[in-house]
Amino acid sequence: MSEDKPAETVESTPAEANAIPNGKGHEPGEEITASAKTPPAEDGGNPHRTENAEANLPESQEFLSGAEDKKTTRFTDFEGKTSFGMSVFNLGNAIMGSGILGLAYAMANTGVVLFLLLLTVVAGLSSYSIHLLLKCSGIVGIRAYEQLGYRAFGTPGKMAAGIAITLQNIGAMSSYLYIVKYEFPLVIQAFLKVDKPAGEWYMNGNYLVIIVSVAVILPLALMKQLGYLGYTSGFSLSCMVFFLISVIYKKFNTPCPFVDFAHNITASVMNATDPGGKDNPACIPKMANLNSQTAYTIPILAFAFVCHPEVLPIYTELRNATKKKMQHVANISIAVMYGMYFLAALFGYLTFYGEVEAELLHTYSRIDPYDTLILCVRVAVLTAVTLTVPIVLFPVRRAIQQMMFPNKTFYWPRHIAIAFTLLTFINLLVIFAPNILGIFGVIGATSAPCLIFIFPAVFYIRIVPKEEEPLRSAPKILAACFAGIGFLFMIMSLSFIIIDWTSGTSKASSGH
Repeated sequence: MSEDKPAETVESTPAEANAIPNGKGHEPGEEITASAKTPPAEDGGNPHRTENAEANLPESQEFLSGAEDKKTTRFTDFEGKTSFGMSVFNLGNAIMGSGILGLAYAMANTGVVLFLLLLTVVAGLSSYSIHLLLKCSGIVGIRAYEQLGYRAFGTPGKMAAGIAITLQNIGAMSSYLYIVKYEFPLVIQAFLKVDKPAGEWYMNGNYLVIIVSVAVILPLALMKQLGYLGYTSGFSLSCMVFFLISVIYKKFNTPCPFVDFAHNITASVMNATDPGGKDNPACIPKMANLNSQTAYTIPILAFAFVCHPEVLPIYTELRNATKKKMQHVANISIAVMYGMYFLAALFGYLTFYGEVEAELLHTYSRIDPYDTLILCVRVAVLTAVTLTVPIVLFPVRRAIQQMMFPNKTFYWPRHIAIAFTLLTFINLLVIFAPNILGIFGVIGATSAPCLIFIFPAVFYIRIVPKEEEPLRSAPKILAACFAGIGFLFMIMSLSFIIIDWTSGTSKASSGH
């Protein structure tokens, strides 16, 4: 991937803008926005836009001619500039959240085989769900989640999709910044070997969150398209690969009944009394393991591949986009994440077995808080999490624009203002209301199943014309079952959260 790609794409824009018959006579400086404003003209008269041709032709053409004005809503994106590889990086980064840290704990509570089975099922379901979204968007020629909702159910559908995306992604961004707030000071503290911080500003999580937001996240969130974030996404994923390699390396360097660091004397005495080594029952992996915590791991896994709000924006920017090509992007991203998730969970679990904590890296700190490798891993995870925030912010901004300014073209001040307001709001949440994460657990338990299971299925049933697939046809019955699974997950997650709250433990809240 040559470094000068973005430059090339910017240079080629004016030529394209001139080729588009927009009849507005723009100044040379405005040419980039001109091309962003007129995708419909390009879409309608573009012979190699195979996607609409792929769907039933007469209908999509009738829609194109009859609803030019409706399609100008695709304002944030000029078409297809992003390469296949960059799109995979972006989608992979969107999938991979901080959830990877909790997967070893999930495996400890399900057992290796059951975990693999669940992970495989969830990966398959996520891929099918993306297939439904792409099929809908191919038939209608729209590539915005909210607009699909509008086509299926009018304004209520659009609002439901927009609100679900906003809540889901604000919850995700809050949890990422929450990690920065709590982990970053600890990492700095460990690097400086300070045992008891005396209130220095650079060890105050609140200041660090603001600095990270302003210095790293805001500039990236102001990019005009997601495509440019491909580089940072690639870097973010390589940080996670480093995390994975370290977890695998640590597995072979940690004695089995592991001895806690000196301050935890009682535990180390207990462990020392049973120097059973390999034959110790605590050091045998369980293939299937059902206990009171098993049920909590199912929602953690069900939402491990949430990237659905990002799929359509990435699709819009894919070069020579076709439904098939985008499905490949999605499948590759999901497959790579599937492999990373399984390996991270497996080796994390095989290092600590039943002792593993809900947050994997904290378990390493129990052995040696000043372990340099683990400190580097924590920095890498922090970097990865920080670089995911801008990707997650894009769909929220798009949803807000679709809900509040549906017919406006791209406008820099608005683009910047929405990003700035969102980041400010999330920072205030993380700094002043950290307990709100419990509420986001509830939001996650309702919005995630909607975005992954329920909306794609219901939109599909409504949007695919009855002439093409009657309601009783296999694909529609499958989609209906899929929505049913979504409701099941939603009820499960919510009931666990409520049980948690009533019993006063907080096992489920650590899952996000």
